[in-house]
Amino acid sequence: MRYLARSLFLQVVLAAVLGVLLGAFVPEFAKRLSPLAKDFIQLIKIMVGPVVFCVVACGIAKSGDLRRVGRLGGLALLYFEVVSTVALLFGVLVAFVVQPGRGLHASPAALAQLGEPPAAAHHELGGVADFFQRLIPDSLLSPFVQGDVLQILLLAIVTGVALILLGPPGEKIGHVIEDASRLFFRILGLFVRLAPLGVLGAMAYTTASFGLASLEKVGLLLLAYFGACLVFVLLVFGGLLRLCGYRLTALARYLREEIAIVAATTSSDAVLPQTMKKLEDLGVEEGTVGLVIPTGYSFNLDGFSLYLTLAVLFIAQATDTALSAGQVVSVLLIALLTSKGAHGVPGAAIVILAATLAAVPSLPVSGLLLLLPADWFVGIARALTNYLGNCVATLVVGTFTRTLDHAKARTVLAGEAPVEAPVAAAGLDRGGSA
Repeated sequence: MRYLARSLFLQVVLAAVLGVLLGAFVPEFAKRLSPLAKDFIQLIKIMVGPVVFCVVACGIAKSGDLRRVGRLGGLALLYFEVVSTVALLFGVLVAFVVQPGRGLHASPAALAQLGEPPAAAHHELGGVADFFQRLIPDSLLSPFVQGDVLQILLLAIVTGVALILLGPPGEKIGHVIEDASRLFFRILGLFVRLAPLGVLGAMAYTTASFGLASLEKVGLLLLAYFGACLVFVLLVFGGLLRLCGYRLTALARYLREEIAIVAATTSSDAVLPQTMKKLEDLGVEEGTVGLVIPTGYSFNLDGFSLYLTLAVLFIAQATDTALSAGQVVSVLLIALLTSKGAHGVPGAAIVILAATLAAVPSLPVSGLLLLLPADWFVGIARALTNYLGNCVATLVVGTFTRTLDHAKARTVLAGEAPVEAPVAAAGLDRGGSA
């Protein structure tokens, strides 16, 4: 019972099961539980503006810091952006091939009972000139009041660039914005504690309104995502390692303890210190590890990027919303910005999804309720893919910058050299867990 009180994951699972049972056996009562999901989504939506602004502004400012590091930072930044873009495109490909949401027919009118989307989603884009005119806010605060994510993104981009141009004074302001983001994420963490109630209301309402077919579609989404992550890891990460002369299986075996912890906790924060220590023991120079791993935790979220585009297109398919090629490109561009800096924060995926949905006309933000139960399960594959992506990035950057001792790495991966990197010791070496 004490474990149930502490485990948010278990609470969500039980709430989802209870919601399904209520929706199947007492549908009229289950539909009356929709305010639980509506209020939870509303709490998430009010955090979209502040979180997206801080994440994007700080991400751009940090990219300027990376470029100033020199060739190592520039190569790392280029790698992060290229692989993240490939992950976003892969998510789109999987969504179009598998079409996990097709046939659900969850009408936006029915979903609207769980909350209206922000103002940005209520108008059509129109022509190019009209689009750029709508990007300009009426005042500095109006985008946050109206929930216009595109205008918030514009302000965040301009702020991030201005911070870079300011130099040292900009760095101080950047630290203030970064501290503010920690505050907003902490508030978000408090809201996320209410997730079991939101999941209960969402599962009860969707099961009662759309039948058990909704569960089949969510299950197909989970299978599609787990399969996509596996294929992405084997093809992309495995291929990159082969170019460097290594095997993915050998690296996974070397990091098996850390991988097990990430899978169990759905977070790689707990293994950050010992991962850095083990990569240094593998033969990567300390400076490369110290740059790539921490910055990769914000810039190189391949599992999250893949999920972002897959989830958005799942909602489009489930609500029978046709997206043009231009709107799909818009999703990719927006996701490339919003996916930065959302690592390790419970509920961050829901906020970023809400931001991406709000920036695309005709996609109901309330469609998030279809993903609420799934989000807690996809966290396992998402965290593992993010974690492996950053470890692979370290070896790739180390290879191309010649800061990786290949002879030592091959020896260690072959198991011919003892490696002492216990969790406790690694944590002490780095001053504890992150």
